[in-house]
Amino acid sequence: MKKAISIFLAVLFILGVLTACGSKNNNTESTAATETKAKAEIVVFAAASMTETLEEIAKLYANVDPDVTITYNFDSSGTLKTQIEEGSVCDLFISAAQKQMNALEEGGYIASDTRIDLLENKVALCKAENSKKDISSYEDMKKHLEEGDILMAVGNEDVPVGQYTQKIFKYFGLDEKALADKKVLTYGSNVKEVTTQVSEGSVDCGIIYQTDAYSAGLTVTDTATEEMCGQVIYPAAVLKQSKQSEKTKAFLDYLKTKEASEIFKKVGFTPLS
Repeated sequence: MKKAISIFLAVLFILGVLTACGSKNNNTESTAATETKAKAEIVVFAAASMTETLEEIAKLYANVDPDVTITYNFDSSGTLKTQIEEGSVCDLFISAAQKQMNALEEGGYIASDTRIDLLENKVALCKAENSKKDISSYEDMKKHLEEGDILMAVGNEDVPVGQYTQKIFKYFGLDEKALADKKVLTYGSNVKEVTTQVSEGSVDCGIIYQTDAYSAGLTVTDTATEEMCGQVIYPAAVLKQSKQSEKTKAFLDYLKTKEASEIFKKVGFTPLS
């Protein structure tokens, strides 16, 4: 009889331990699920020229909403537009030109009521430190390109900085194809590639944004007027596909605050919102 009672008590003890462990595991899993649910990721596709500013802003935003993780994809606006059209996950798009944003809006990809003009930039002519050529203005650039005695870096035609450059060429009566045939031009797939060529001194000069010049420590010798290439406006909008639309709208609102504006202004952007 005593032996039976001992066995019975032992079974009860084991069942109690198993029940406690199961409850603990369930509580742990429940807590982990709650924490995972509370954490939101916002995927931002942004023009390469915004790399330094947006990375700094993400650090500040961690104090504003610690439950949000900002993940960036920086590239040329044309490349980013194509990635969005091909189904890449994106919550917020910031373009370096209206053209790419217009195309996405026409295609039904963005929430039109969230679209804003966020920033203005300037198209800058920058000279490499090791160049011995006198390139102090766009007029100097025109003269040297026509004489064929410099090598200049520009953006491809499918990226905004390249499209602004084409307008500048047209303004000065320069034939880009003829210049390319003369081998006085080199190309970059985004503004960062053009900036790198100037920074490394592999070219005499390049056309980039004044913000990239600031970030790379390059000297701007001239900036293009509105008459030369139009305004350089950076529009932003939330994507219709966003599963974090409210969090994304909140982050977009933060980009318009004084705190974020100071970061943008520091490198040469002009906040518009």
